[in-house]
Amino acid sequence: MSTAATAPSRRRRAFPDTPDAAETNAVFTRLAELPEGPEKRRLRDELTRAWLPMAVRLALRFRDRGESMDDLKQVAALGLVKAIGGYRPERGSAFESYAIPTIVGEVKRHFRDCTWGVHVPRRVQELRNTVRLAVRELAAASDSRFPTVSEIAERTRLSADDVILGLEAIESYKTLSLDAERPGADDDFALRDSIGFTESQYELVLARETVRDGLRGLPERERRILYMRFFCDMTQSRIGEELGLSQMHVCRLIKRTCARIREQADGTGPEAPASSVAA
Repeated sequence: MSTAATAPSRRRRAFPDTPDAAETNAVFTRLAELPEGPEKRRLRDELTRAWLPMAVRLALRFRDRGESMDDLKQVAALGLVKAIGGYRPERGSAFESYAIPTIVGEVKRHFRDCTWGVHVPRRVQELRNTVRLAVRELAAASDSRFPTVSEIAERTRLSADDVILGLEAIESYKTLSLDAERPGADDDFALRDSIGFTESQYELVLARETVRDGLRGLPERERRILYMRFFCDMTQSRIGEELGLSQMHVCRLIKRTCARIREQADGTGPEAPASSVAA
């Protein structure tokens, strides 16, 4: 038997438990001839089942990276379906050669777009990968000593700022629950207990200081009306009974007085004399 005849049989395939190229191309040729329908769907399903072991093995290459293997297998299977839909045997390449980068690219895209705890630009993700690989190589060459920023920059040919950005991105891959215990602490306080908050009374203090001068310039009756309405939560009818005024008159006084104070606080109106708001 000639060398040319035996060469194909001796060529090792990356995934020997999958169909051979001739068999696969025959199915794809038949697939291209069929219209959309049950028979075409059946052939696609057969191809998917036949090549699924390859997709699973490719997904296994990404294990121990913080993502569920079940999720990775599903993503790889999705990549296989895309490869089956996009493969054209007449272009000359074997399906295996086309499918592998398609599936691997789908898994990498999943890591890039779906596994980060916060949205990170693609450039920062690439910096993280470059810096992480350099840190691993440099640490292995220096007895596990964590390399300096300058050493990483020299190794990766990145600027110091980009190295720092990549290091920060390494720490940002997974978010930490606010209910988690504080790192290095031996008390029972969670992270949320160490986070500051905005004092809700600050805005109230600011509002009171803003209108203080305007309130001081009001006649006694108007100040009393505002106090009963906004501090004692009295109705306009009740205020009218207390002061011997009608409810409509109390309503007009409140609106007019509030408008004057608002204008003074905003600086949009003149400083009217106090007597101008009297009824």
